[in-house]
Amino acid sequence: MTRQRVFIAALLVIAIGVFFLSGAHQWFTLETLKAYQNDFQAAFNQNPWQVAGIFFAVYVVMTALSLPGATLLTLLGGALFGLGWGLLIISFASTLGATLAFLLSRFLFRHPIEKRFPRQFEAVNHGVEREGAFYLFMLRLVPVFPFFIINLVMGLTRIKTVTFYWVSQLAMLPGTAVFVNAGGQLGELESVGGIVSPVLLASFALLAVFPWIARRIVLLVQRRKVYKGFTRPQYFDYDIVVIGGGSAGLVTSYIASAVNAKVALVEKHKMGGDCLNTGCVPSKALIRAARAAHEIRTAHRFGVSASKPQVDFSKVMGHVHQAIKDIEPHDSVERYNRLGVEVYQDHAKLTSPWEVQVGNKTLTARHIVLATGARPRVPPLLGIECAPVLTSENLWSLTALPKRLVVLGGGAIGCELSQSFARLGSHVTLVEGVSQLLSREDQEVGELVENTLASEGVMVMTDAKALEVLNDEAGYQLVVEHHGERTLQPFDYLLVSAGRQANVEGLGLDALGITTTQAGTLELNERLQTRLPNIWACGDLAGPYQLTHAAAHQAWHAAVNALFGELKSFAVDYRFMPAVTYVQPEVARVGLNEKEANAKGIAFEVTRYAMSESDRAIAEGTTAGFIKVLTVPGKDKILGATVVAENAGEWLGEFTIAMKHGLGLNKLLGTIHPYPTLGEAAKATAGVWKNAHKPDRVLSLLKRYFNWRRGK
Repeated sequence: MTRQRVFIAALLVIAIGVFFLSGAHQWFTLETLKAYQNDFQAAFNQNPWQVAGIFFAVYVVMTALSLPGATLLTLLGGALFGLGWGLLIISFASTLGATLAFLLSRFLFRHPIEKRFPRQFEAVNHGVEREGAFYLFMLRLVPVFPFFIINLVMGLTRIKTVTFYWVSQLAMLPGTAVFVNAGGQLGELESVGGIVSPVLLASFALLAVFPWIARRIVLLVQRRKVYKGFTRPQYFDYDIVVIGGGSAGLVTSYIASAVNAKVALVEKHKMGGDCLNTGCVPSKALIRAARAAHEIRTAHRFGVSASKPQVDFSKVMGHVHQAIKDIEPHDSVERYNRLGVEVYQDHAKLTSPWEVQVGNKTLTARHIVLATGARPRVPPLLGIECAPVLTSENLWSLTALPKRLVVLGGGAIGCELSQSFARLGSHVTLVEGVSQLLSREDQEVGELVENTLASEGVMVMTDAKALEVLNDEAGYQLVVEHHGERTLQPFDYLLVSAGRQANVEGLGLDALGITTTQAGTLELNERLQTRLPNIWACGDLAGPYQLTHAAAHQAWHAAVNALFGELKSFAVDYRFMPAVTYVQPEVARVGLNEKEANAKGIAFEVTRYAMSESDRAIAEGTTAGFIKVLTVPGKDKILGATVVAENAGEWLGEFTIAMKHGLGLNKLLGTIHPYPTLGEAAKATAGVWKNAHKPDRVLSLLKRYFNWRRGK
């Protein structure tokens, strides 16, 4: 098979080479068409079937080999054969040639490319299997990309050849008709004045507006398809109904109300969602209390004597709940009512694409935004149902510090809480199933965090598989397989931080045909629409990031696209999504790290700066960590930055802004930073890059110049 591919590829290269080297491509220009138009017409009048057959064959070959000139051939066909016969001949010739190009691409490239990018093409083929015909129809009908590119790219997918043929035949027909008609009018020109004939102008006007018309037709057909069986209300109570009062829902409601849209917000639990009540706010309050204990415990480093910290856990939790209480007014029903949002505190269920059942009332809206968030995922371990299990939801009801805590999961939440509870005085064991903590980060990041936790008394077990939970006279124990051995880890509480699952149950989504991905989040397009164009989603329910600031970023897109999408819509851009793990030192990243760049086959250079070189870090005794910046080889364009340092999340924004606005390391180096600050390390990192890329030849010439100036 490989030999056959090589042989056919060689033939194609030879054929294309002959086409250009022989000068045949010079025949396919507008000037040639005009110069020989009369000759073509005379030949056709003498031998119509022969000329038509040759034209058909040339058109098929040109299209199959993806050679330039198909558009001019279409114009010529319109001039020679007229609209009727021209449309018939060119329609079949173009579709046959496109199918041959499709098959060549499939034979030559699909297997090696699928082998090289299996995960990416698995997702692509999943989408093609569901709506490949409609997607191809849309591409053909709205010619954003050249048709030859569509032929080659679709050959890489698993769409059926017969489907590709009939969809292409049907979808290319309107565009072919427009070009054939324009060619027919060109063929009738007798003078320059004929250019302004009404029929010709109409042809070109149709060419100009065709993509817009086609897009509207596609959208109309799609809407009729997905809304079949539903009756649209004649009037609506609201412009938007938002389901979920967490970060995503609150931002969506805020933006919509700010532009005077009529908004309803439905939340069945507490306003503020996970972030305020069980996530970001309480966890950061706990982390701060734990850091205070750690600072007292390590104050001797600075020559300050302090006794062992006395932790009153009930007061620590009091601090946590006070932080929640102080922030609650920002997310309260009263505040959003003042903003013009009508808040309903009840369960919501969709009964149609435009109707939401809230308690005993039905709300109608032009658009519905789903923002119901996610909840902790608890693994189905044998015996876990009878164990004292903590998650990020019920953790905050603790009144006494656990003496023995086993944390299941070494992601951001697991690492943060492990460090915090160890600092507060718990004996903590952290169990992670893969080979490193924070598995999405580079290995050295995971190792640094593991070493830090271990130095603070956390027993870290990586490559460890939790098997079951036992409860006997010795108390509760987690059975763990670690390095081929079964061990028992006793605990008073088992804290599960093994990921989160989207809240999709009870919303009535199945009846509307709204589906989920393998990750359990809703199936959405890049503009956050479900299969029903007026139903949107954002936040943890939408994925792929389960971060509060990601939810807010998506919420802006959901609100703006819903309200103004008929005029202008925006795809969500995740390229510059920052993320922070709030251990000490913090782990902050934006863009690519080495692990991701290697997985995607992206070339990069690495610039490192050790925080032990930072004057401020030295002064404060916080020298653990580093900065690692990935750049385009030989250039200062930033592909990603990882910062492991004290308060890294507070100054990661400098790299995020630089990437967002295309500022390279040279710009950071040329920016004045206050001294001494930790953030100055960003400039120092740029200096390391500059030193590695200094112009040695120029410096050599300067050395000779200065020697000459000194008379040497």
